Amino acid sequence: MKTAPDLAADVPPFDVPADLDIRLVVCDMDGTLLDADGRVPDAFWPLLTRMQAAGIAFAPASGRQLATLEHLFARAGTFSCIAENGAIATHDGEVIGTTTVDPDAVRQIVHTVRESDGELDLVASRREIASIESTDPVFVAEAQQYHVAFEVVEDLLDRTDDVLKLAVYAASGSAAAAERWLTPGPAGHRVMIGSPNWADVIHDSVDKRLGVEALQRELGVTPAQTVVFGDYLNDLGMLADADWTFAMANAHPDVLATARYRAPSNVEHGVVQVLERLLV
Repeated sequence: MKTAPDLAADVPPFDVPADLDIRLVVCDMDGTLLDADGRVPDAFWPLLTRMQAAGIAFAPASGRQLATLEHLFARAGTFSCIAENGAIATHDGEVIGTTTVDPDAVRQIVHTVRESDGELDLVASRREIASIESTDPVFVAEAQQYHVAFEVVEDLLDRTDDVLKLAVYAASGSAAAAERWLTPGPAGHRVMIGSPNWADVIHDSVDKRLGVEALQRELGVTPAQTVVFGDYLNDLGMLADADWTFAMANAHPDVLATARYRAPSNVEHGVVQVLERLLV
């Protein structure tokens, strides 16, 4: 296997100005930083150490729950985080922004999922824990992949407060299932396709862009000092808040069309390759 410095030659060409001053790196997880096995590449951790030593903040930005991202990056010590597709943002362990789903919207989606005759399953995420009703083994395995802190409850209607995001799982495909069951969504909320099998119901104001902007305010960072990596539709919003935006080679066509630059695919450790080029 090639080492990261060898791979850096495979990065599509882009000019790195001599006065480049990167202060914030924001990176989607699935399909972006994580490899084909859902792991952070080993070559990323030395780069993170270099960023921390240089005063560059790193923030994973994901539809995953906050506890999952904190677990995944536990070895990093203190870091920034954008979780639940932007519904919550933290810096050095402190919440700097949060937006919840209205309880009426939670109730509406719970009833819709129950009416789907097993086509849909649901995760209701809060700051500390995610709740599920279904004990279907396939769904539970999928839920565990993205939620390290979760509980099985008898009735999700007993837990409608302080929900950051409703994640709807459709084994048959999230886009078609969302069109069939989740359109129109609850008033004041929208449905975001986060992956081929997951659709998120979030407050209208929620976007990963909210998290990026919260971190920029907290850190005093400008778009010119911000790097963003993404691959899927839920990454589009945050691409507007950075001058250095990279779509992975495996990205959705809309993301490829929006980002300023292209990175090699996640299976080629494209984020590592680009950062090796930027962190000179």
